[in-house]
Amino acid sequence: MTAAFPASGAVVRSALEPSAVLSELYISFWIPAAILTAALAIKLPTVIRLWRDPLLRAVGGLLVLACAVFVFAAPSTIAWTNRVTGVPNISAPWVYSLLTAFCGSCLLLIITWRNGLSDRAAVTRRAMRWVICLYSGVIVALWVLFALADAPVERLRDLDTYYATTPFMREQILLYLLAHTVAVLITSWLIWNWVRTDGLDAWLRWGLMFLGAGYALNLVFDAAKLTAVAARWSGRDADWLSTDLAPPVACLSAIVIALGFILPHAGQYLHERRLVRRAHRDLRPLYHLMRSVESAGMPFVVRSTPELRLIRRETFIRDALLPLSRQIDGALRRRSYEAALSLGFPPERAEALAAAVAILDAVENGRRPQEREDGTGEADSTDLLHEIGATSRALRRTDEIEAVRARATAPTESART
Repeated sequence: MTAAFPASGAVVRSALEPSAVLSELYISFWIPAAILTAALAIKLPTVIRLWRDPLLRAVGGLLVLACAVFVFAAPSTIAWTNRVTGVPNISAPWVYSLLTAFCGSCLLLIITWRNGLSDRAAVTRRAMRWVICLYSGVIVALWVLFALADAPVERLRDLDTYYATTPFMREQILLYLLAHTVAVLITSWLIWNWVRTDGLDAWLRWGLMFLGAGYALNLVFDAAKLTAVAARWSGRDADWLSTDLAPPVACLSAIVIALGFILPHAGQYLHERRLVRRAHRDLRPLYHLMRSVESAGMPFVVRSTPELRLIRRETFIRDALLPLSRQIDGALRRRSYEAALSLGFPPERAEALAAAVAILDAVENGRRPQEREDGTGEADSTDLLHEIGATSRALRRTDEIEAVRARATAPTESART
């Protein structure tokens, strides 16, 4: 009985070890692969439509490489690749090559994106040539080192630490980790410098911040892998850093990077949709007022996009306002503008209130286009057809319209009296 107690205590201690805790946080490689595929699907229509844009092609290629990394790094895919080729551990140089190509693509994208294609073009092209030559050389070296190494035992999850002391495999592992670390450091530095610049679009800034956070997590991945490999060199065992900590960090990094690519596109799309819906809602008061003039209204359509509904509402308002604009009292509109200014409204708001007062007057009085008593004739109300949004928003504030109308008509009524 007493001998059982130490065994149970060892079980408790092993359950509290970092490797046991981190094993519960395992994230399947297929999750970031799916999220990266979603990011690629969102970007793909724009990439195809604007294929001549090298930046969009670079984004598409980077997302394809990122998806390939996590698809081929999954243990099931590693086993399948080794089995199909008949070469144990051939997935190692293949996955390392994909990861190295992804790092090089990140650098190329950020260099081109940050500097532009025309600004400092010579410097940008020189930097891109260096990146392409350097990372192509790393990929070639990875395959040469694998061909020289002796790695007969297939390892699906712990290849980096299992072969950390094997000649040529040791150099291969160190080479891909150093290439990845250098690329991540440079890319993170470029991104965070870019984030601090002025004049960035808000959605682009948030996307860059997510990209910066994702690449910072990649540094944690590299640190864990390098520490585990170095521990093997010194005879210690820190394999849990490579097998239990690094994979979930890599998955989380990929998810954050994918969000960095999705956020500017999705955010801009949602922002534009919100503006369209708000413009459609703002036109509602003027639309209902014009329906009192034009009884037909717009034909009902079961399915239509927000943009189409906005265009149809604008068209209906302008079509109804065009004949009514010939009945606008120009003198009343000028007096209303001056009255609004005297009440403390800014010029743009005063113009909108004056237009709303004049339109309401024409609708209520049903005035025909004819020569008026003051000899003004038909007013030039072309601008009414362009500023329908501001006029419609002014119609919502009935108290302001009544105040402007009262002050604008008071001198006329006094003169008549």
